Amino acid sequence: MTSETTADVLAAQGNDPSFDDVWDELHWRGLVHVSTDADALKTLLAGEPITFYCGFDPTAPSLHLGNLVQLLTMRRLQLAGHRPLGLVGGSTGLIGDPRPTAERVLKTPEQTAEWVDRIRVHVEKFLSPDGDNGLRVVNNLDWTSPLSAIEFLRDIGKNFRVNTMLKKDAVAARLNSDAGISYTEFSYQILQGLDFRELYRSYGCVLQTGGSDQWGNLTSGTELIRRTEGVSVHAIGTPLITNSDGTKFGKSEGNAVWLDADLTSPYALYQFWLNTDDSDVVSRLKVFTFLSRAEIERLATAVADEPFRREAQRALAWNVTSLVHGAAATRSAIAAAAALFGQGDLAELDGSTLRSAIAELPAATADASTTVAQALVDTGLVSSLGAARRATAEGGVYVNNTRAENGDALVADSQLDGGVVVLRRGKKTLAGVTVQV
Repeated sequence: MTSETTADVLAAQGNDPSFDDVWDELHWRGLVHVSTDADALKTLLAGEPITFYCGFDPTAPSLHLGNLVQLLTMRRLQLAGHRPLGLVGGSTGLIGDPRPTAERVLKTPEQTAEWVDRIRVHVEKFLSPDGDNGLRVVNNLDWTSPLSAIEFLRDIGKNFRVNTMLKKDAVAARLNSDAGISYTEFSYQILQGLDFRELYRSYGCVLQTGGSDQWGNLTSGTELIRRTEGVSVHAIGTPLITNSDGTKFGKSEGNAVWLDADLTSPYALYQFWLNTDDSDVVSRLKVFTFLSRAEIERLATAVADEPFRREAQRALAWNVTSLVHGAAATRSAIAAAAALFGQGDLAELDGSTLRSAIAELPAATADASTTVAQALVDTGLVSSLGAARRATAEGGVYVNNTRAENGDALVADSQLDGGVVVLRRGKKTLAGVTVQV
């Protein structure tokens, strides 16, 4: 992918014509973990365009890779001709869906409103606004804020059964924990059910997508519409994307990979995908890229026959980083990785990219008087000043990929853009220094 702008990226995307319909492609890509009636969904998605939605709560200032699964699923449905509604949860973000372990810390209305605006930008980035099926973004605060407590309980809450609500996985987990669950979070599934009904009434929306861990919330909407409208609508739950140790991607686990460049840099995102395990890379290509079935199968063969080349990982890293941040940022991330190990000119990199590149390295700060030898000690590349001077004298120390001649030289004299210095001992042991004068 060489496109630079968002519009170019969207225009270059397409569903794979080797599949009979988008439902079959979603299945092949492993994007259907659970759903309402599969036969009915297949028929529905192969017919005239429908309206569907997915919701995103502003519980953080950025979306993350788990949300990207939903955005790309929405994009595949849009490419098949269907009409996407991107819901940003101005009201549900004030509540927070129940986590399995503990109550959420509630954010202020002002903070939530700010994050709504940031989430809206992410949603708009991945879905096309053009044509008869262009993206429409909606905010559930628009229809929940006018409701009084009495109206909510009488008109909406009356349709929900507590015994059914108690069986939802997140609710059941919290009930069995020491933390318990507040009525506030317990009511979240009612609010999400209300969202689906409102979108059904206002836009004819008949399908909701979301993560499989949200299945109880998704079906609260299908049930509310069945009870009050007498209509069967649908839901698709995508699988949870997990790390190699089985833990979930996501901000609640503290290991989120964010879509915002200020939180996860293009360099860090590229390296994240480049380090994908061989056993995971083919499934990641299916979920996170628009590469065709034929190309992914070719890359799967490359993984099996020549895993040391890491061709599949490089394809994955290039495609996803370019999708999220653009091709230019991806090229900068690749150049930074090469330059760190002496295969490029560090001086050509901008300060932001350099700081991102050293963020995962052993690091230290330096002032105007810090020597190379002291910086080697401070970063942990050597254990003592004596060892630093010996390593330098033996020719095994590099400052910004140039062999260091004198351990008493000042680090500040070698700083690159942004006050960054890269130290290397031997061929592969790296550290970063930030000069603060």
